[in-house]
Amino acid sequence: MGDRVRVQVRVGGVVQGVGFRPFTHGLAKQLGLAGFVSNDSNGVLAEVEGTLPAVAAFVRRLREDAPPLALVESVTERSLAPTGERGFTIAASQAGSARRTLVSPDMATCADCLGELFDPTDRRHRYPFINCTNCGPRFTIVRDVPYDRPATTMAGFRMCAECAREYSDPGDRRFHAQPVCCPNCGPTLRVLDAGGTLLAGGVGEHAVDADPIVATARLLAEGAVVAVKGLGGYHLAALAGCESAVAALRSRKHREDKPFALMVPDLAAAARLCVVSDAAAEALTGPERPIVLLPRREAAVEAAVEGAVGAPGEDVAPSVAPGNRHLGLMLAYTPLHHLLVAELAAPFVLTSGNICDEPIAYHDEDALRRLGRIADAFLLHDRGIHIRTDDSVLRILRGAPTALRRSRGFVPRPVPLPAALPRPVLGCGAELKNTFCLAREHHAFVSHHIGDLENAETLQSFTDGIAHFRRLFDVEPLIIAHDLHPEYLSTKYALDLAADTSLETMGVQHHHAHIAACLTDNGASGPVIGVAFDGLGYGDDATLWGGEFLVADLAGYQRVGALEQVRLPGGAAAIKEPWRMAAAYLVAAFGAQMPRDLDVARRNAARWPAVCRMAETGLQAPLTSSAGRLFDAVAALTGVRDSVNYEGQAAVELEQRAATVWGGAGPVPPTYRAGIERPDGDGPFRVRGTDLVRAAARDVGAGVDTPTVAARFHAAMADAIVRGCEQARDASGLSEVALSGGVFQNVLLTELAVLRLRDAGFTVLTHRRVPPNDGGISLGQVAVAGARDAAGRPGVSTGWTDSLAKPEATRQGHRGGGR
Repeated sequence: MGDRVRVQVRVGGVVQGVGFRPFTHGLAKQLGLAGFVSNDSNGVLAEVEGTLPAVAAFVRRLREDAPPLALVESVTERSLAPTGERGFTIAASQAGSARRTLVSPDMATCADCLGELFDPTDRRHRYPFINCTNCGPRFTIVRDVPYDRPATTMAGFRMCAECAREYSDPGDRRFHAQPVCCPNCGPTLRVLDAGGTLLAGGVGEHAVDADPIVATARLLAEGAVVAVKGLGGYHLAALAGCESAVAALRSRKHREDKPFALMVPDLAAAARLCVVSDAAAEALTGPERPIVLLPRREAAVEAAVEGAVGAPGEDVAPSVAPGNRHLGLMLAYTPLHHLLVAELAAPFVLTSGNICDEPIAYHDEDALRRLGRIADAFLLHDRGIHIRTDDSVLRILRGAPTALRRSRGFVPRPVPLPAALPRPVLGCGAELKNTFCLAREHHAFVSHHIGDLENAETLQSFTDGIAHFRRLFDVEPLIIAHDLHPEYLSTKYALDLAADTSLETMGVQHHHAHIAACLTDNGASGPVIGVAFDGLGYGDDATLWGGEFLVADLAGYQRVGALEQVRLPGGAAAIKEPWRMAAAYLVAAFGAQMPRDLDVARRNAARWPAVCRMAETGLQAPLTSSAGRLFDAVAALTGVRDSVNYEGQAAVELEQRAATVWGGAGPVPPTYRAGIERPDGDGPFRVRGTDLVRAAARDVGAGVDTPTVAARFHAAMADAIVRGCEQARDASGLSEVALSGGVFQNVLLTELAVLRLRDAGFTVLTHRRVPPNDGGISLGQVAVAGARDAAGRPGVSTGWTDSLAKPEATRQGHRGGGR
């Protein structure tokens, strides 16, 4: 064969459903190579034959010039004997017993498709399901791999001759785009009223000759609530500026205060409502199209806080985000959304299609049944959704996006693990903001947002999701990692599954999982000083932790410090009623000398004495070291909020009050200071949160305004974090800190803490790809289980690891490179 060579090339990563085969075909043609390319259950397989320089260029450019939605993780090659083959083809996909391919997330409509959508001369003009290899549905429609049309919910839509021509043309943008379709052969829209009567669209003899998009826009403009079927489930929509519609939606959905997300027409519209930084603009316009939490323009802030109608920012009704100085904004990410936005030309609420605490509806019959009590009308289509997926939520922290909810647009892209797992692992996650994680080798597949595992419907979504991921990614776990809390439904699921299958279980302490998730998110293994601040987590001493200083690597940890424990009067009732935590902290701070003129006591006078007695006696009042509950106490003490209607509400509003003083111009000087003591000699230190409450109470009594007290408290908490880390550094020799837990969703606290930690000589790791809240727990569980499995240490993740047993070993094992 002369100087010809033949090479088999295997490409791993997110390389199916992203135009990789057409790209490979075009590259081979350009370089004059013969052979073929196909999908199989491991990714993309190609064989190429030609001159050695051309083959070498082909292999190099597979990685360097890959399509925009591809994520190439590996390119391996194997020499073969030349065959003299001529021409290059795309071969049929090959099924296999072992599946190692990765599936692309759903991606926002690309610029090319958007141009065609609004081009009156294009055959897909105003077609709400336009897509190509560079955009459209992926994860939510795929049933199995390899990723081919028969393995998706598009299987029932037979391509027309024109679509089939595009699909088969290597030079076409829709070459092997599995969801390709058009008005002649694809899904259709229809609008129904709440009783099921067809109002617009549909097919066949019962079709109503009216544009479903125009009809939906008209309904929204008239003040209706409309259920809209999207990519990963149903949303509930209402015109953002219509107070009656938004208030009705809030009432029917049983969502008292939690802000609604808004879809806005474009970046300019977003900038009229909120302050949009460069990082925020990039996140809003990226192919993932998440919800981004942004500070409102000052002109609109007071209208939101005071609930004024007709004040500046009248495009947003008071009920959209009552009392909140931020808005969650997103741009259109499907053709249907783009058409609706163009028709309305105004922001509209687009919130999850469910009743409070239930999973979002994604099957049509279920949506009509469950959402019929909320929506006045339904905008439906007949393309199936295989797996429900909520919108992702980001916040800008230190100039870069940080995930608060990782779901549509990001899932199921894997998170790389610092080291390969010896055996596959299932991490079952926590109770609130649940995700699960299936992992094998270097890949951790963190699930879409499941929600709070507090009812049968969400538990069913959890178990269905695990079954789908196991099948899709061919992961059969041999270890099941779970939280230590015995009453979590995720823990009970893990233990029941292990009992039925004889699989190995591993309990992972909640706050160790938080730190392990942060380490993994940063590609690190530790050891580090871990600061895990959250609402509550079950400690290895069977008390409720939540303000923890750990020295930890992936395999183990030691609790070196914590916030001092206080009582949780009434248990779970204290989480919903922060004034109870104010009472508990005031009892601990002042004892019998508690100030008598506090407004929080007057506002809750009927129950105040009884709750104080609970805090004094410990009756129905377990101990906790929770940082989240300390924020609650100060929020109630300052009059921000005595009760909450969603998790973290008091702390969110306290942060927003503090931010009006801090303003981002520089750190607030700490005027409060928490003492640090070691009551047990060489045991863990305790940070006296009571000192902060005592100082705040005195300021409140002296008439200091709430924003100033809130800012001083935030500054003092950041100061306490730094001084706690200094204590841990003195004992361990470590100078790298990992911050994790739901409290670090607080941008003001996190930025203050990071600034001061760096000034004190620390490098700092924070979350980026995975949430710092309990949505990251499943990843942490997997990382811990894998590390302990590799070290031959099964069982519960408690105590020092071998590498942490001696300070000198810790210093030698320390790695730098803070993020």
